Amino acid sequence: MTTEPFGTAALLATFGALLAIAAIFSRASQRIAVPLALAFLGVGMLAGSQGLGGIPFDDYAFAFRLGTIALVLILFDGGLNTPLGTLRDAIAPSGVLATLGVVGTAGLVAWAAHSLGFAWPHAMLLGAIVSSTDAAAVFSVLRGSGIQLKRRVGVTLEVESGINDPMAVILTIATTRHLLSPATPLGWRLALDVLWEIAVGLAFGAGIGWGARLLISRVRLPAGGLYPALTLGVAFLAFSVPTLLHGSGFLAVYVAAAILGDGRLPYRLSLLRVHDALGWLSQITMFLVLGLLVFPSRVLAVAGTGLALALFLAFIARPLVTALCLLPFRAYTRRDVAYVGWVGLRGAVPIILATYPVLSGAPGARRVFDVVFFVVVVNALLPGATVPWVTRRLGLESTEPPPPPAVLEIESMQPLVGELVSFHIDETLAPCGSTLRELPFPGGASVVLIVRGRELVAPNGDTVLQPGDHAYVVTSEEDKPLLHLLFGRTEQG
Repeated sequence: MTTEPFGTAALLATFGALLAIAAIFSRASQRIAVPLALAFLGVGMLAGSQGLGGIPFDDYAFAFRLGTIALVLILFDGGLNTPLGTLRDAIAPSGVLATLGVVGTAGLVAWAAHSLGFAWPHAMLLGAIVSSTDAAAVFSVLRGSGIQLKRRVGVTLEVESGINDPMAVILTIATTRHLLSPATPLGWRLALDVLWEIAVGLAFGAGIGWGARLLISRVRLPAGGLYPALTLGVAFLAFSVPTLLHGSGFLAVYVAAAILGDGRLPYRLSLLRVHDALGWLSQITMFLVLGLLVFPSRVLAVAGTGLALALFLAFIARPLVTALCLLPFRAYTRRDVAYVGWVGLRGAVPIILATYPVLSGAPGARRVFDVVFFVVVVNALLPGATVPWVTRRLGLESTEPPPPPAVLEIESMQPLVGELVSFHIDETLAPCGSTLRELPFPGGASVVLIVRGRELVAPNGDTVLQPGDHAYVVTSEEDKPLLHLLFGRTEQG
């Protein structure tokens, strides 16, 4: 069984079974309010060396590389779905949370860890590793739980999680080097490193994003399936080029994706669907591998310390730092600030960062890894599982119309004159209850399809628009303002 193709078949059978179990278990995890990230981690732990599967695995280097690739794909998918205008609106508060907020959280957690008996070098390393929120966890909870969250709060959380990894990475590397060589300074050079990483990441992210946007608009590939290959190449280049120049590749890939996604893309819907699938595949694979890496007996040995730090992070450090960071921004109400402070989810990023000191051979690094893993698990359960309830309790559910149950789009390699847009028919709208014949449509616009519950309605002049309908309209760019006066804002698919 050790010769080929049996070895490869055994590997694929094991991996395929774990993927299928994790995907199926995701439905059950939603029913019992367990975050998906934790469900995938649990499947990995059950399959690991001390679990039912008994799979021996302790390759930290492989887990680090796989986790990095997965985070690149997750951030790229998140950036593609973040409108550039929204990113501009949220960049100031999110930027403060992603820099000063990360530093403040790291400092408070380090103080708490030192109070629990950790030496200062290990305490600072712990604080640095768990200081940033996790994009995979935040995207999964906010987009996968069916929550209609107020736009300002949701965007702030998503943008923060997409751009705060650089600071955590810099702090982790600096504190690891200090642990290996206590004479290594942590002063002004660290501040310069932060500025350099952010500047390089922003510059290359913007440059690669605009360049890819221009390239895709002008180059006609012979098959639609080649466009996802091109955008995947853009994602890897956006991460790797600035990283090789000691810049922030994670920041660059998120910025590049936001710029690229804001333009007109051939086969746009298919592209987004492919990257959404890659993002979910990355999450499952990453959490499975990180779960395999964990030895439950070692994690249970640090349960008391990990629980204390997780509770301190959730109830004191994150809310306090969030309140101070958002204090200058008057648009955020107390409920907004409380929500952002509570939904500071940790996930794969801290676990991946915790592998770095292990790979570097830092003393005490494995104990730090075990504590970080326990903190992540508790954080996923406590804030993570309560997100829908807290959203309703604080009254932060959005009043915007629900997303359409079906998404209709015209896919074409060539730019077309005209556009297909959809509108939600609310009972307060003037067209509600009217026939299409009675509505003053512009000459270049027409309703081509109505989605009514699970029914597709072929419209004609006598069709009556009913509350809850989603009307798809073909229109020219110059007629869109008139349609907005008639139906309100277009829907986001």
